[in-house]
Amino acid sequence: MKPYTHILLGAFALLSLNACKNDQITANRGQVKFETIAISSKIGGRIEKIYVEEGQNVKKGDTLALMNVPEVNAKLTQAEGAITAAQGQLNLAFNGATIEQLNQIEGQLNSGKAQLEFAQESYNRLQNMYQDSLVSQQQFDEVRMKLNMAKAQVKALEAKRDEVKKGARSEQIAQAQGQLDRAVGAKEEVMSASDEQYMIAPADMSVETISLEVGELLTPGFTMFNGYKTNSLYFRFTIPESKIYDFKVGQQLTLVNPYTKDETSAKIVAIKQMAQYADITSTSPLYNLSESIYELKVVPTSDVSKQQFYTNATILIK
Repeated sequence: MKPYTHILLGAFALLSLNACKNDQITANRGQVKFETIAISSKIGGRIEKIYVEEGQNVKKGDTLALMNVPEVNAKLTQAEGAITAAQGQLNLAFNGATIEQLNQIEGQLNSGKAQLEFAQESYNRLQNMYQDSLVSQQQFDEVRMKLNMAKAQVKALEAKRDEVKKGARSEQIAQAQGQLDRAVGAKEEVMSASDEQYMIAPADMSVETISLEVGELLTPGFTMFNGYKTNSLYFRFTIPESKIYDFKVGQQLTLVNPYTKDETSAKIVAIKQMAQYADITSTSPLYNLSESIYELKVVPTSDVSKQQFYTNATILIK
């Protein structure tokens, strides 16, 4: 019985060793990665429509969602009104006063001259009476004040008439042009905000997660869509310091999918040191904890269109 017992024990030990070998994690084990992309909005609004679903592939320029921003329409109306007013001021500065405006000023000037003539006559009469002591000093001062006011009014109307006839000064034209430019800029800003109501795919991508639903409020800067860029496949390998010298940028590699056995030709495009905290993230590291850790970024060089890759799936270096 003992020989059979030894044989059985040996068989079990061999099976156990094989199982342990199969369970070992190799140092050349990596992960499938895709370049991520996050889409948010510069303005806030309520989600009115969502045109895509999670897992859907979209093209660059496709509309992903529509936001309802009532303030945009109100600001657009205000901006258009400001443009109309500023354009009118600029036209007035260029063209000068109309005939009706000139006639109106001439009428005011004639009225002012008539008041001045009456004030002058009143002053002359009271001056003689004042000299004969027939009126008080206060009455004479009141008439003289009215005369001075009439003279000032006539001078002001004459200056206004001359200014209107000469046309607007260059400074006034520049001021009117500046107001128009500012109004146009305000409208362009509103139109830009109006375009932001539509959330557009910035690149070919697959939509992985949608953060909000129709009716919910989207705040500025909040990520609405997360996904992966199409044709951005790469592979990430973590290599300890003791083995990093076996690799170099530009080196050609053959990668193997451990489940499908598909092979992929690839090359190393970058080697970078990982942050120090990454050195102790593993509960059973395959390297000395005092070693620095490096990351290999590997991209495929062969046609992988017929292969299926999933994010964070395992990939091996052959």
